Order: sequence, then C-alpha cells, then structure tokens
Amino acid sequence: MAQRTTGHRAAPGHTHPDEVTVLAALAALADPVRLTLVRELAASADWTRSCGSFDVPVGKAALSHHFAVLRGAGLVEQRDEGARRVNRLRRTEFEARFPGLLTLVLRDEPAA
Repeated sequence: MAQRTTGHRAAPGHTHPDEVTVLAALAALADPVRLTLVRELAASADWTRSCGSFDVPVGKAALSHHFAVLRGAGLVEQRDEGARRVNRLRRTEFEARFPGLLTLVLRDEPAA
C-alpha cells in the first residue's frame, strides 16, 4: 500500500505481520506501555483513537517510539486525518500470522 504524506510529516511506514518473527512480536508486546496501547486499541473501533488519546505514563517522544515499535511488529496501522494520527489494531492480519497470540495477550490476567 502506498504511503501518502499530508501536512508537514510523512505518513508512517508499516510492516506486514507476515514479515515479523515471533520473537519480534513478543518483544513488542512485552513492554507494559505497548501492551496497554494494544489492549486499548483492541477495545476501540478501528481508526477512532488518535495517538494523544491514550492515558500512558510517557511523553510524546516516547509514545511515538512505542507506536513505531508496534508498527514494526505488524500490530498497528496508522494514518493521518488532518492534524491527528489515528490507529487501528491489525487484529485479522496478526491473527493469521500468529494464531491465538493476541487472544492470550488481550485476556485479563488474574491479580497475583
């Protein structure tokens, strides 16, 4: 899919889940902030969450890095809508590559 540019920033590049190793996927999901982002995206309709709408304890630059890691692992797709960058979890594509992994990651863990 061709990437388009809008405004002052280039549209992000995306890695298809078919190009991702299981270790890269697990590494992306191992970080608590990224896990929160994935879980919140899973609970939201596609393209409804802008990057700034997540309540995570990191600054803007760190949040951009976390989204870059998720894109690189084939978990997230982003597009620009005006000044906002919106996101969707690539659930179907990721599930085809790693059957059952997102189901395990997204289920609630019992308190220890």
